[in-house]
Amino acid sequence: MSDTMTQYRSAQTDQFVHDRLPQLGQRAQMRYDLPELRIADQANLVDVLLAQVEARGLMGKAFLRSDQITLSYADASQRINRIAQVLTEDHGLLPGNRVLLRGGNSIGMALAWLAVVKAGLIAVATMPLLRAKELGEVIEKAHIHFALCDAALLDELNIAKSQSATLTTIVPFNLMNEPGSLAVLSSQKDGNFQPCLTAADDVALMAFTSGTTGKPKAVVHTHRDVLAACGAWPLHILQATPDDIVMGSPPLAFTFGLGGLLLFPFAAGASIYFPSAAYTPESMVKLIHETGATIVYTAPTFYRQMAVFAKQLRMPTLRICVSAGEALPDATRQLWKEATGIELIDGIGATEMFHIFISCKPADVRRGAIGKVVPGYTAKVVNDEGVEVPLGSIGKLAVVGPTGCKYLDDARQAKYVKNGWNYPGDAFTQDADGYFFYQARDDDMIITSGYNVGGPEVEDALMLHPAVAECGVVGLPDDERGMIVKAFVVLKPGVDANNACVKLLQDHVKATLAPFKYPRQIDFVDKLPRTETGKLQRFRLRTEQQASNKL
Repeated sequence: MSDTMTQYRSAQTDQFVHDRLPQLGQRAQMRYDLPELRIADQANLVDVLLAQVEARGLMGKAFLRSDQITLSYADASQRINRIAQVLTEDHGLLPGNRVLLRGGNSIGMALAWLAVVKAGLIAVATMPLLRAKELGEVIEKAHIHFALCDAALLDELNIAKSQSATLTTIVPFNLMNEPGSLAVLSSQKDGNFQPCLTAADDVALMAFTSGTTGKPKAVVHTHRDVLAACGAWPLHILQATPDDIVMGSPPLAFTFGLGGLLLFPFAAGASIYFPSAAYTPESMVKLIHETGATIVYTAPTFYRQMAVFAKQLRMPTLRICVSAGEALPDATRQLWKEATGIELIDGIGATEMFHIFISCKPADVRRGAIGKVVPGYTAKVVNDEGVEVPLGSIGKLAVVGPTGCKYLDDARQAKYVKNGWNYPGDAFTQDADGYFFYQARDDDMIITSGYNVGGPEVEDALMLHPAVAECGVVGLPDDERGMIVKAFVVLKPGVDANNACVKLLQDHVKATLAPFKYPRQIDFVDKLPRTETGKLQRFRLRTEQQASNKL
């Protein structure tokens, strides 16, 4: 069953995003072959999920937990309504307006996101680590006037606001008893709020991903997309229940975290635990033990580091562990299984597809494979012409299903979507039993500890330093992080190539970009490999470095 345009008129009076979506012929096919993927043409995803919880008699059950408070679904619903009233009544926001959300994983961030979407606004969540420059790019591209920001993270956003021609208002949250804070404003509301009657194809969220060029791409997902995603991987592979307590490290600003740590538990009637401080491998193991968590999401790097603590402190309630965000080495899978007895659920997804589309249940794991295509999706391995390659041959992954890529006003749509199929940019093989085996990224993306880093973005930051004449940045394999960011730098005459210079450049990048993007290794070189036309040959930097590592 292929997609059709909604029969309901858009409720989003601000059509900024709608007007900048790819033309229909440039979009991916959307297939809703299974009954659970067919969404009514008028649907507000927050309203739909709450109605499902209420119909199951779960409104009194715990939904959002922390070490300070536990909110039932009924409690959370009231708070969501009050925040939505603040947005629409106090600030006059209209359906389709974009709202920037800046915060770590917390109950406050979760409530704010849900209120934004229930009000028919478009949620634009951003990672806490982003600096003013990166926030400014998001604000400009999404044309954002209003932001909700964790009080602890206001500094960089205030700098971005001072440099922005559009952002006018920032309301802080996770701040009690402060005039003008979201808590004080929402406490003055009665909680009587009717959800915006959005069309299912109205926009719910924009997720920014830096891509390989460092220029941010805005991925757009509708209410239909998110609800269909809730009926795919979480329903068929994860199979959470109302008795589950979910926790994990992926940021809510990532669609991996948004699905796994908010929307999918919501759809299952489960509850989510948010920590008061950032997880460490040791603290995550301790909190799983203390909270009775049953499902955990994190990256392979974290599972590898958690294993030693998991051996020391048993976690009897833990039953499901999901790994995604970067390739899962089989050694890490076996290390975790030895420590806990639990088989990791691996999966590959993409921001452009919202969440995981290849995975498998623990009982069906095949060593070395990520898994099989998730029900509702179809995947194949193809050559450059889009023709399926023989089984066992390396090719590009192509996917189609109930979610698909829709970039905001971006020519790169034509690269991601070809003939209706999504091309996530990964090289794979497939065996005769339908298992998919990840090989590598087919572009210059660096995936380090689950974070995506575009090499050119780091190059741009380094080039801002007066000591740098030119540079090239690539990702190299690393046992701990999957990949590390490495820079090859040509210094300007008179600059000493020493350890002090390495630290100087690293600190410069940390101050310019999110700190995880800084180059962990820097080599000083006399020149960089380039084509006759002057184009940097990053693949030569990678291959020459890997060859020297083997000597």
